[in-house]
Amino acid sequence: MDVEELSVNLSSDDPAIGLRASLALHRLAERVEANQVASARGKGWSWQQIGDALGVTRQSVHTKYNKESS
Repeated sequence: MDVEELSVNLSSDDPAIGLRASLALHRLAERVEANQVASARGKGWSWQQIGDALGVTRQSVHTKYNKESS
């Protein structure tokens, strides 16, 4: 699903279409976040810095992503 189609589908009156678009957007956001966390860790950012940037605790971001970088 491209960005234009996603935008249209998010505004759909059909809940099935809107919910599928919402799921696609959520999955995209999760991938973007994971890539950015990996990039930040690669550049030496601490878990505290990443948590601050995401508006969460360092513990929560560490728990979510540390297993992926191990």
